[in-house]
Amino acid sequence: MLPIERPGKIICVGLNYRAHAAEQNRIPPGQPVLFAKWSTSLIGPGQPIRLPAISQAVDHEAELGVVIGERVRGVSVANALGAVRGYLCANDISARDLQRADRQFTRAKSLDTFCPVGPALVPAADVPDPQSLRIRCLVNGDVRQDSTTADMVFTVAELIAFASEAITLEPGDLLLTGTPGGVGEFRVPPVYLQDGDEVTVEIEGVGVLTNPVRG
Repeated sequence: MLPIERPGKIICVGLNYRAHAAEQNRIPPGQPVLFAKWSTSLIGPGQPIRLPAISQAVDHEAELGVVIGERVRGVSVANALGAVRGYLCANDISARDLQRADRQFTRAKSLDTFCPVGPALVPAADVPDPQSLRIRCLVNGDVRQDSTTADMVFTVAELIAFASEAITLEPGDLLLTGTPGGVGEFRVPPVYLQDGDEVTVEIEGVGVLTNPVRG
């Protein structure tokens, strides 16, 4: 069961952790890189991530999810966190082979079940500093990603302000803020999710989100 109402928009951010850019031998971007993920990809805690027949390279991306609480357009960085309703764990599941084939993100990251979120929405007041949270991803208990939101290139407030310059943010919209280093695609050799795996995203003060992987 979803811990939030289905959002009107899911706005995602690419290359927003310094270590994730470094593992690709890329320079962090000079401004946020935004892309969309369709809301039909959403699932809740405990629901299975389904491996699609059209991909052989499904990867995990632990992310801090931000749910917008009020309608804003052109909000300043100083006021941006005031628009946040709450935070949750998210997993931006990605079909890397489709991503390479398409040379963009939307299809590869929007397949059904490719956006687990949860376990619950934590009110913004209970997360006083979203830039000081430990974030980890574990697969079958093995740590794959282990970082802190302090490694973000652009803060949550900066992301909200940047997005709202171009897009009206509305209550219930979901912002995924990027993933740390350690994804399967850039390991040597690459390591992708397999049938029977269990993926867990842990964020300090926000919760623990676990989903099984099914073929």
